[in-house]
Parts: sequence; C-alpha cells; structure tokens
Amino acid sequence: MKKISLIIIVLIVASCGSTNRKTSEDKFVIESLTDYDADELNENYPDANIYEDVGMFEEGTVERAYSVMYPDTPDELHITWKTEEREEIFDIRFSENGKWESEKGIKIGTTFQALNKLNEKEISFYGFGWDYGGAVMWNDGKLETSNLRVFLAPERKVADKFYRDSVIEGSEEEIDNLNLKVSSIMLMN
Repeated sequence: MKKISLIIIVLIVASCGSTNRKTSEDKFVIESLTDYDADELNENYPDANIYEDVGMFEEGTVERAYSVMYPDTPDELHITWKTEEREEIFDIRFSENGKWESEKGIKIGTTFQALNKLNEKEISFYGFGWDYGGAVMWNDGKLETSNLRVFLAPERKVADKFYRDSVIEGSEEEIDNLNLKVSSIMLMN
C-alpha cells in the first residue's frame, strides 16, 4: 500500500509541472514560442540575453514593442508584440542561419525545391530589390495555413527582369539558375 501511495504522489507531483515548458527537442522550433508572454520567454530561455524595446514596423506605419533573443549571434530571433505589455506575440522572425526552424523543418538555407516538396504544390514568389523581395506564396498548398511567411534570396546573379515588386514569371531553368534559398522566415501569430 505504501508503494502505491508513493507512486500516486510521484505521478501527481510530475503532472503538476508547468504546461508551458517545452522539451529541449522543440526549444528552437518557432511555433513552440507562440503561447509565451515576455516573462515566460525569460523563464524558459534564461541564456537568450533578451533585449526589449519599442520601434516602428510595417514600413514605419505601426509602433510595436519587440524583443530580441540571442542578439548578435546566429540564433538571433526578433519577436514583436501585440501590445506594450508583451503578453501576446504578434509575429516572430529570423534571418540568421542558426538553430531556429519551423515545425515543418523550414530554416534559413532551405532550397526552393525543398519548399515545393514540403508544400506539395509549386510555390510562387515576388521579385527582388524591394522591402518584400522574394516573398513566397504557397498557392493553396499544404503550407497555406501554416502562418509562415518565407522570403527567398538568389545565390547567383539575377537578371534585371527579376527585380520588381510583382510575382516572378520565368522558365524552370531560369528559376533553377537563381539557386534560391530561404533568407528570412516570419511566423504570424
């Protein structure tokens, strides 16, 4: 009877642990952050050296509170908040080739071809040389409802016809020759 009581007590204590705790496996999966407020981020990422401030976003039209985790490292991550109280995340973004990735495995450096495979439908993207250059459209594929906004950048020379603020149209060979890779990821919350 004492053993059963001990087992029950251990199970009760174990089940009382915080539901906000994430396993080390998903520590660097951006979707795992979406339910945190600023205090929980500090609690769960004590090594992140989090910096907080307020700045202008959306082409300088909206002021938002923001936090930067792991500043000036390959794991730098930017979080903007819905309010100055930092209780609910507005979006999460990163552009360094560190440990962060999406639940689907999209990270900085993921290729255009890999995105098409993950999406299970061919993606489109906007031209380069403007604020939202390389923005991906999921075209009703598997990632359409993921809340992920992904931006591509070419690793090779870009023809003038690809510098514009509209959807790119080019042959498969022209697109392949750009050697497109993910350069920035944003998760809308």
